[in-house]
Amino acid sequence: MPDCTTESAAKAGFATMAPAGARSDNPLRGILMVVVAMAFFSCSDAAAKYLSQTLPSIEIGWMRYFGFTLLMLPLVMRDGTAVVRTARPGLQVLRGLGMLGSALFFIIAMRYLPMAEAAATSYVSPVFVTVLSILFLGERIGPRRWAAVLAGLVGVMIVMRPGGAAFQPAAVFPILSAMCWACGIIITRKMTGQENPNTTLIWSALTGLAALTLLLPLEMRVPTGPELALGLFIGLVSTIGQWLVVQAYRYGDASVLASFSYIQLVWSTALGYLVFAAVPDAWTFAGSGIIIASGLYTAHRERIRAREAAMARRA
Repeated sequence: MPDCTTESAAKAGFATMAPAGARSDNPLRGILMVVVAMAFFSCSDAAAKYLSQTLPSIEIGWMRYFGFTLLMLPLVMRDGTAVVRTARPGLQVLRGLGMLGSALFFIIAMRYLPMAEAAATSYVSPVFVTVLSILFLGERIGPRRWAAVLAGLVGVMIVMRPGGAAFQPAAVFPILSAMCWACGIIITRKMTGQENPNTTLIWSALTGLAALTLLLPLEMRVPTGPELALGLFIGLVSTIGQWLVVQAYRYGDASVLASFSYIQLVWSTALGYLVFAAVPDAWTFAGSGIIIASGLYTAHRERIRAREAAMARRA
């Protein structure tokens, strides 16, 4: 789900790892892959929202991870048990739980919130990544990055409108999703260069499936055939989306491609209108714009920081 420098692709939970294989400079192809991946993620969200009307969120998540795990089996069959071996099993499990929490909280949000509003709020993840980078990675953040953090939080407040008549308590779920995602990102950064990306993918799939299997008896209803098919569809399209994002970062820089992940807000708005007849209000658009601006500026500062670090190493 590439090394997504801004971590703005909130659904691309496995886009934080550089894929194996040679790098090829073809940014247009990378951009196209990201745009298509965001469409797949929005389709997954729409299907989850539709299923949430009749099935528990844990069960929807289980079907998603079951489909994800099935699609990971060819990697094991091709590479053997070596692809499952890891030097950091504890971190792999924690990362998997973080990504699971992100997915599960977002599925819960889909039950109560319009797609565009949930997607916009979840894009506050760079704010949490910035804060956690200070606490756990010892990164230094300047005043301009802090200004971007505060702007992102203001954008979220505008979308949520706490205290207003339009406020929904369920708006906290996309924020929890973003927090879990940020935790997964920090763990991924700690493992950078130490693990095979395919190993991390498989551990994420197995960790999520195992945890959801334990939780499934607490909240389960026997799905109908169409519901089961739609649940497996969620696993299929979300995994394809993750794969597309990973591949996209073979063709372009993270600072360029991450910006295009925000097109998911367009896809989510369109599908929300077409499938659920939901139209975001002006406050949602305004808050989304501020969140996007905050994320783009964070990406810009990350790019400058990476360039300065590279120059310092060459000096």
